[in-house]
Amino acid sequence: MITATNLSKVYNGSKVLDIEHLDIPSGQNFGLVGNNGAGKTTFFSLLLDLIQPTSGNIFNNEITVSQSEDWKPFTSSFIDESFLIGYLTPEEYFYFVGELRGQNKADVDNFVAQFEEFFNGEIIGRKKYLRDLSKGNQKKVGITAALIGNPEVVILDEPFANLDPTTQIRLKKIVKELSEVSGTTVLISSHDLIHVTEVCERIVVLDKGIIVKDIQTSEATLAELESYFSGEQVQVQSSEDSNPLP
Repeated sequence: MITATNLSKVYNGSKVLDIEHLDIPSGQNFGLVGNNGAGKTTFFSLLLDLIQPTSGNIFNNEITVSQSEDWKPFTSSFIDESFLIGYLTPEEYFYFVGELRGQNKADVDNFVAQFEEFFNGEIIGRKKYLRDLSKGNQKKVGITAALIGNPEVVILDEPFANLDPTTQIRLKKIVKELSEVSGTTVLISSHDLIHVTEVCERIVVLDKGIIVKDIQTSEATLAELESYFSGEQVQVQSSEDSNPLP
């Protein structure tokens, strides 16, 4: 579904991303983890054509992202609150996104009604502009809007940040159902190792723009990731599917 080949990005003479090859198949819940500056947001920005690669290409369903917009109708994302339109209410924003994705108001209303529990009574009917919502509630709106129109690819950057524990649990259920029920390809970037191991069947670790681990998630994955990021030289028993890169 998504392929990166010889992909790099250089800022001010410093290479912040350098991926020789990466394949993400259709329907996979894919997690991207790494410390600040690892290149996670840069990779997502390249995938969304928000920035141009210094070299190489990234393909979405065999479409070269930087050379065509044909990937946009089936791809959706929420990176941060800059994706929102602050002077709209949540309902107005949902209708706006729905119109872009060929959904009428009734379609949007029916879709949004499924997220009543996720919203916890804090979004719909409150007559608040998006700019006046808390960071957590802005994130709820952005994530929900990203799912309107049944996109084939959903990209979420730090989706669990600023959410309370109850909402995090509900979001994990939503993410799992996306791939299991709809076959959606979901890409998640997160600093939270626990959440990402719970919802992603595969996790790639970036360090200074380079892939250092590519792991099929198992019961041993969280311990392996914690060992790596703690810097401890601990031998972690991984599943046979685990495939850390040198």
